[in-house]
Formats: sequence, structure tokens, C-alpha cells
Amino acid sequence: MIRTSRRLADGREILYFDREPTSRDAVDLRDLPAVATRSQLRYDALSGEWVVVASHRQTRTFLPPADECPLDPSRPGRPTEVPESDYQVVVFENRFPSLSTGVDRDVPTEAPGNPLAELRPGFGRAEVVLFTSDHDRVFADLGADRARLVVDVWAERTAELSALDGVEQVFCFENHGEEIGVTLSHPHGQIYAYPFVTPRVEKVLGSVQRHRAATGGDLFAEVVAAEAAGPRVVVANEHWTAFVPAAARWPYEVQFFPLRKVPDLPALGDAERDAFVEVYLDVLARFARRFDTPMPYIASWNQAPVRHRDDWWLHLQLFSLRRAPGKLKYLAGSESGMGAFITDTNPEDVAEQLRAVVVQ
Repeated sequence: MIRTSRRLADGREILYFDREPTSRDAVDLRDLPAVATRSQLRYDALSGEWVVVASHRQTRTFLPPADECPLDPSRPGRPTEVPESDYQVVVFENRFPSLSTGVDRDVPTEAPGNPLAELRPGFGRAEVVLFTSDHDRVFADLGADRARLVVDVWAERTAELSALDGVEQVFCFENHGEEIGVTLSHPHGQIYAYPFVTPRVEKVLGSVQRHRAATGGDLFAEVVAAEAAGPRVVVANEHWTAFVPAAARWPYEVQFFPLRKVPDLPALGDAERDAFVEVYLDVLARFARRFDTPMPYIASWNQAPVRHRDDWWLHLQLFSLRRAPGKLKYLAGSESGMGAFITDTNPEDVAEQLRAVVVQ
């Protein structure tokens, strides 16, 4: 993998990733204002969670026509976020970042009128990952070679962002489909470098640590062993297993675990990365063919926090809010208000349905 670093007109970094040497000398000639980020972190003392306040993102690009997509390659008279006329995989700093290393540090220490609501600058980094220059392709159709390049890019960015002073967790993800909330249809994902450990990871870590204290066992290892031999496996190979979790929250949800315990993407070997691509593209194809239209989905990498690597087992969550043809699951009062999920599908049935999908 060859990495080339350049700068956009407003000073943001753009990174080109190629498999073979490629000249990347196009210059961004747009007249762009400097990026000004005033994100804040506000602490919710009751929940013990940090909330990012990023009101400047209200002006971000929203559902532009396909011929005005800012993620396509540039062409004469139509400059975009990518100055080159073609590319393989590209990463750049978000123009409307929720977190930034260049954030305004001059913030009060507490929210107005509440000394318990601690405030901090919204430090971190928010990056956009473009999987292909082809506007009309989707991840499921990238092919093994390009998908593997994306995995290598995720790993490279995870390693670099984890090394930033103040970053506590790196999150790679893809939102796919307008029903999920995607505002730009070009095939892309994002990476967040958080200055805190996210609520989900904190909760899972707490469960792992309590289980070890009570039994001496590794909760991750026991879950992987049980599910890999159980009725909810969708597809597996010598390095990975992909299964519908026993207590799935979403109508269609699959978790991908490597069979070797590793904390994050950089720790995966070449054979494990190739094997992941094999199972991931297989399951994405099943998601695309399960109903008469492809399912919208979120693909969410659960990586180790920077300071808690020994307790973690890397895994990916892939889930969709599609519950039936033409029907979506909306978060209702129980889910949105109390965080108590009520699922519309049976996990064993979902696994059987996905196994039955013909993918070739």
C-alpha cells in the first residue's frame, strides 16, 4: 500500500492510498474559507457520558444531486473534495468535523448554570474514507482486492490516530443507505478519533471485567466459542466467524469475530485480513439480496480503547433497521427513551434466512 499526503485549499489533509505507484499531484484550486471548529464536549453527570456539541455541522452538505456530489473525482469546471481525476481509496479530514485537532480551545470549564456539566474542547479527528471513485458502486461490489485495500487503510488510520496525544478510542464505520441517514450517496465511510471511551465500549469492558472477577474466565472467548458452534452462524472460515447474536437488538444484525483474540485492526495479519474480506463480502451480498431491495445498514468496528487493549477482542457489528419488505424498524419509546430494545425478529430465524440467500 502506497500513501500520498497532500493538502486541500483550506489546509485540511487528504491522503491517497494506492496499490501501485501513482502520481498524485493535482492541486485544489477552490476558494475555500478556513475550517473553524467550535465543537465542545459536555459531560452528563447523571449518565456519566460525554456528549459532543457541534452546532456548526448544521450547514453541511445534504443530499446533493448525483452530478454535484462533492466526493466524486474532480473534473474540468467541477472541482470537488478530491482534486485528482481518479483514485482508489482516499481519506481526508471532514470539512464539517464533529471533532478536530484544530478545535477552538477557548471554552468555559462548565455549561452555563450547571457546574456539574463539565466542558472540554471537542478535540479529536473526524475523517472521511472514500472506498472508490465510482459514484454508483457499493461496498458489496468492490471486489476482494479493493475491499482488502480498505481494510489496510482502516488499520493504518487506526494506528496513526491512536498515537495522537489525547485520543482514547478510534472508531471506523460505514453508514449505507438513505434510510440510515446517509446524506451523501457516494460509497464512503468515516473514522472518529474520540478523546474519551465511548459508552458502548465502556459497558462491554465492564461486563468483561466483572465476568473475569467472578469466574476467572474471558467473556469474549466464551461468547465466540459458543456462537461459533451454535445455530446462528451465517458464514465462517478458518479465521473468522459471522453470526447473528443471541440477543440481537436490530431486525438484521451480524457480528464478525476473528477466531484469534486481537485488540484492533492493526493487529490482524495478512491472512486474517484476506479472510475477513471473504466473509464480509459474503454477508453484505446476503444483506443486498435478502429482500427485493438492498438493506440499508451500519457497519461498526468495535476496537480496543487506546489504554485497555489487553481486555478487548476486535469485532464488527453489521446491522440493518429493515425488518420486512417496505418496513423499517424505528426506535420507539422503549428504545429511544430507556435504551431497552424490543426486537421484531427472532435471531435464529434471521440466521436461517441469511444462510438461505443465494449469493452467486
